[in-house]
Amino acid sequence: QVQLVESGGGLVQPGGSLRLSCAASGNIFSINAWRWYRQAPGKEREMVAAITGGSNTNYADSVKGRFTISRDNDKEMVYLQMNSLKPEDTAVYYCSANVFGGIGTYDYWGQGTQVTVSS
Repeated sequence: QVQLVESGGGLVQPGGSLRLSCAASGNIFSINAWRWYRQAPGKEREMVAAITGGSNTNYADSVKGRFTISRDNDKEMVYLQMNSLKPEDTAVYYCSANVFGGIGTYDYWGQGTQVTVSS
């Protein structure tokens, strides 16, 4: 089994910054892609950012130029630097990892961390 634990959420004013972290632990041979998703009240979960094993990145149009995803393979962690935050960025943010555990490859999810952007 693999566990993902997010941290770094909180309350921030519009225009502010937050850095989310997500740590993986458990039966991990390698982590292929990492992804950050978010879900706002009454809305569907949407992918915010992704980073592949080769560190290629992809972003939702709504966060391009403001958010940056990065990974630390040695620590088995992923980060989401969020700058110029807007009220519409308010959501629960989830990390997801595509993990090879020696037998097969599976997707795992964290429990989520709340980000609230408000004055």
